[in-house]
Amino acid sequence: MSATPLAVSQEFQDAPDTVLSSGEFPVALRWRGLEPYNQSFDAMRAFTDARTPDTQDEIWLVEHPPVFTLGLAGDPAHLLLAESGIPLVKVDRGGQITYHGPGQIVAYLLIDLKRRKLMVRELVRRIEEAVIETLATYNLATDRKAGAPGIYVAPHPQGANDRTRAHEGAKIAALGLKIRNGCSYHGVSLNVRMDLQPFLAINPCGYAGLETVDMATLGVAADWRDVALVLAERLALQIGGLPAIAAATTGSTE
Repeated sequence: MSATPLAVSQEFQDAPDTVLSSGEFPVALRWRGLEPYNQSFDAMRAFTDARTPDTQDEIWLVEHPPVFTLGLAGDPAHLLLAESGIPLVKVDRGGQITYHGPGQIVAYLLIDLKRRKLMVRELVRRIEEAVIETLATYNLATDRKAGAPGIYVAPHPQGANDRTRAHEGAKIAALGLKIRNGCSYHGVSLNVRMDLQPFLAINPCGYAGLETVDMATLGVAADWRDVALVLAERLALQIGGLPAIAAATTGSTE
């Protein structure tokens, strides 16, 4: 099932940057708008290469035109339809192949792990928790899968509607990171309301037959920018080491 892609509103394009609470080290939030994937990719690497120990961490919120991305050790065989008309970009993150397109939030996390004393596995866990918390605010029950990074519709969630039950186990968010000199880039994507057809042209994240879903398909009519802001706040709080209960009750910006 697919949904109508979102258009990027002028409000989103004009959204002001701000600073989010994130423990001892605040995080700058950058709204970058609809941006070609390679432009974001080049900018992330340049930002990371230019960092100093005093550089503030940042979260970038982006929406991309249609593109497939293949991780550093990814298998091109997971692209099932070579003539889809959608470009394929090989990148330096972990993971296999995924799709980015309009109606999907992409949050890039430019974080100094050394300064925050964070291990990569713990950072991944905190990113996943932030997505789970974000979707819970829209009454969507989601969870992790062992050995398969990302977030999935929870099995038999209590009080689930018919749409949610029909898509149990479907993937709604994907993540992949690159760590260079103790700092991360790349990040997490969350499907809000998008055309899901391109996911049928790949084995999403390397898993044949894995269903990919978005919030709209699960019955949630949510504004892209509203969801993006909730996600950014949850990410900042999780990265800052604050417990989940604080993220659920605070959610403020500085």
